[in-house]
Amino acid sequence: MNTTTTSTGLQSLSISQRIIAGSLALLLGLTLLVGTGFAGDFRLHNGAHDTRHAMGFPCH
Repeated sequence: MNTTTTSTGLQSLSISQRIIAGSLALLLGLTLLVGTGFAGDFRLHNGAHDTRHAMGFPCH
């Protein structure tokens, strides 16, 4: 009798790995939100400006 085993390849993350992943995602998001506000291109700056206002963050 042959038995076939399948694995999905998914693996649960430990708490420390989740904290690291969440922190990196938060850092990237804040960099995009705040960093583009100082961009030289007016379209990037205006997009970040409007996004900050839409989210309720004061920026000036």
